Amino acid sequence: MSTPYPFTALVGQDDLRLALLLNAVSPAVGGVLVRGEKGTAKSTAVRALSALMPQVEVVAGCRFSCAPGTPDPACPDGPHEAGPGTSRAARMVELPVGASEDRLVGALDIERALAEGVKTFEPGLLADAHRGILYVDEVNLLHDHLVDLLLDAAAMGASYVEREGVSVRHAARFLLVGTMNPEEGELRPQLLDRFGLTVEVAASREPDQRVEVVKRRLAYDDDPEGFAGKWEQEESAVRARIVAARDLLPSVRLGDAALRQIAATCAAFEVDGMRADIVMARTATALAAWAGRTDVLAEDVRQAALLALPHRRRRNPFDAPGLDEDKLDDTLEEFGGQDDEPDPDGDGDGGGDGPGGGGGQPPQDAPEGNGPDTGGDRAADIPAQGEPSDSGEQKAPAGGGEQAAAQASEPFRTKMLSVPGLGEGAAGRRSRARTEHGRTTGARRPRGALTKLHLAATVQAAAPHQRARGRSGPGLVVRRDDLRQATREGREGNLVLFVVDASGSMAARQRMSAVKGAVLSLLLDAYQRRDKVGLVTFRGSSADVALPPTSSVDAAAVRLESLPTGGRTPLSAGLLKAHDVLRVERLRDPARRPLVVVVTDGRATGGPEPVALAGRAARLLAAEGTASVVVDCESGPVRLGLAGQLAGELGGTAVTLDELRAESIAGLVKEVRQGPQSNSRRVA
Repeated sequence: MSTPYPFTALVGQDDLRLALLLNAVSPAVGGVLVRGEKGTAKSTAVRALSALMPQVEVVAGCRFSCAPGTPDPACPDGPHEAGPGTSRAARMVELPVGASEDRLVGALDIERALAEGVKTFEPGLLADAHRGILYVDEVNLLHDHLVDLLLDAAAMGASYVEREGVSVRHAARFLLVGTMNPEEGELRPQLLDRFGLTVEVAASREPDQRVEVVKRRLAYDDDPEGFAGKWEQEESAVRARIVAARDLLPSVRLGDAALRQIAATCAAFEVDGMRADIVMARTATALAAWAGRTDVLAEDVRQAALLALPHRRRRNPFDAPGLDEDKLDDTLEEFGGQDDEPDPDGDGDGGGDGPGGGGGQPPQDAPEGNGPDTGGDRAADIPAQGEPSDSGEQKAPAGGGEQAAAQASEPFRTKMLSVPGLGEGAAGRRSRARTEHGRTTGARRPRGALTKLHLAATVQAAAPHQRARGRSGPGLVVRRDDLRQATREGREGNLVLFVVDASGSMAARQRMSAVKGAVLSLLLDAYQRRDKVGLVTFRGSSADVALPPTSSVDAAAVRLESLPTGGRTPLSAGLLKAHDVLRVERLRDPARRPLVVVVTDGRATGGPEPVALAGRAARLLAAEGTASVVVDCESGPVRLGLAGQLAGELGGTAVTLDELRAESIAGLVKEVRQGPQSNSRRVA
């Protein structure tokens, strides 16, 4: 087993280390979601924490890690007799992004259950992680149904496995840690809320800190055991402090004044539900125990708010996470109470032994910085060309004839666009597809392990052979060949590729503002339906891939917001660029079906025969069966209907910009027509 990087050797990342340690002290806090750019020691810190977790006492031979003193009465390996147990290190279990449901929660042997009446259960990763750490790297890429199972188990402290009337329950209490790069897509708000704490991490911009990171990482890579040995004393001290804080935790008093501050803070920041209040209370209590105190102070409440509230304030993927610290301080001051904040030393520092008096930060002897894995600058930190300045004025970008970017109008709710037919893509919420979850539509022979039994079809297959198999009693004799897998129909996510006309004919600021607002609305819809999105723009003499297909719709929103306009209208170039993007994506993800949304007034200028070239490019997309919709941005009393003609060439549907602004783009068209044989429909 490789030697993990020492937790105390991490440079900087104080919030990340503190959040992990608080969960080690009190797993009831609810876990940690670590958000940040690539190369910022997210995974390194989580793996390093496992070496600090105290040893656990378990019943010998129990696959579910029951505690000897209080074994789980419903343990599948039980009942256990009282007696001494064995000691082992707390486990850190990693959940792969591509794991199956059976791998996560465990699997029942359906064949033996039906044929022999024997309940045979193979534990999953939730059982392995009981009383340890469950780590999910790239949690935002995990399938929704797995995230639901994972967070339900974390909330209830138990895992339930149900298969055709056969059920198994076992304890599953663990420290849940998820890491993610927001550039690859966001978690749904209701799933964000299920993580107790969240931490934003970024690479340091200080040269000295980065130098220290590189020195330590190189030293570790050269001699992992020797490097870990140099930090063993610090590791032992933190390990002992975790044990002491756990012992002290039941004695910590959360007074009425602190509770008022917690409730007032959650109300002031308008977080939904009551989970935030409960998490803040548990976090503040853990902070006090970590600092060696038995009373919760205002500093603990403040630190708890900074860790527990930012991710609960997001209403949509375009909202930046964060907390107004001035508003937080004003709220704490307004609802603070002195009677509940004793100062045993009389020195005004509240009695805490950590920096700042509040829960205390992890010990750190080296210059502050970041962990061993560091990344580059965030593109989002650099103002985009054409962004509004602090005064609200538009900055005119360089380039003759180019107009500054228009601000998007307020996004609105759209109804659903869907790709026709039945797909087999990744689970989502847009188009019909064969999925592992959904309504049962039929049965087939299993291709590998049986996961979803179709009981009626299995009985029907076994019934004709009962006499030949020598059946003599009421039970049904079932063989492997009789088993039938249920086929199910649900919804899939699609690739929604936006092809946006940014030419001079679209440059009227009011029109472009409405266009951007409409595309933002569709991006929000794509986020909710778990789609991948891409953005192609065309203007001047060429087309550009402003954003390659990604799960991060907020990245698409940023690119769209800074999009300038001007120049000719190379419509054919935009359609051909979309064709190239889809061709590459079919190789990468052949099961994900595309939906092309062309936003244009239908004009084509520049070069020889621009209209004919655009028609040929459109027919090329239609010949490959690409589902499409054209958002007609033409305005004025005289309309040429060019977008409708383009939709006809694409074999898709045309919708006017007025209909789009009236929140009716997808409600007017239940399914996008597909293929060159379909006629364009103009929806009134």
